[in-house]
Amino acid sequence: MDISLLLSYIFLGFTLAAPIGPVNSARLDMGIKNGFWHAWIVGLGSMIADGIFMCIIYLGFANFINIEIVQIFLWLFGAFVLIYSGVEGMYKARSFMFHYSRKKDSLLKCFFTGFLLSISSPLSILFWLGIYGSMLAKTVSQFGGDHLLLYSSMIFCGLAIWDIFVAALTTVFRMYLTSRSLQWISIISGLSLVAFGIYFGWQGISSL
Repeated sequence: MDISLLLSYIFLGFTLAAPIGPVNSARLDMGIKNGFWHAWIVGLGSMIADGIFMCIIYLGFANFINIEIVQIFLWLFGAFVLIYSGVEGMYKARSFMFHYSRKKDSLLKCFFTGFLLSISSPLSILFWLGIYGSMLAKTVSQFGGDHLLLYSSMIFCGLAIWDIFVAALTTVFRMYLTSRSLQWISIISGLSLVAFGIYFGWQGISSL
C-alpha cells in the first residue's frame, strides 16, 4: 500500500477543513471564550456531520440531494440556523466577562453548535458532493475499490488534525486577550454567521 497516497488523503482532509466559514468562525469563538475542549467539541460535532455526508455519498444516495425541493429546504433551514446562532452570539457578547470563574458554555451545546452549523449548510453538502464524490470516482478508476474505505478514513483523519490544531491555537490566543477584545471577536463571529445565513436564505428564496 502506498504510504504517500495515504498521506495525500490526510492532507486533503486537512485542507478541506481549513477554509474560513461558519463552522470555523464558531470554533474560534467558542475556543477563545471557553478553552481547548470547547473548540475541539465544536469541531467534533462538525466532523460527525461531515461523516454523515461522506456516508451518504459513499453509499450512493447523492441523487436525493439533487432533488430541487430538498435543496430549497436545506438552503432555508441552513439560513435559519446560521442567523439564529449569529444573533445569539452577538447578544451574549454584550455581557461577556473574561475570567475563569464565569459559567462556560456546556460541551453539549458546543457539540450541537458544530453539528447543526455543518449538517444544515447546503454549501457543505455541495462541497462534499463535488470534492468527495469526484475523489471516490478518481480513486476507483486509478486504484480500484478495494481500499476505498481506508482512503476515506484518511480524509477523516485530516479533519481531526485540523480540529486539534484550531483548538490548540485558540488556547494560545485566549492567554493574551482581554474581555473587550473577546467581545469584539464574538460580535465579528456573529456577524459572519448572519452574513452566511442571509446568503443561504437568498439562495433558497431564489430557488423557489
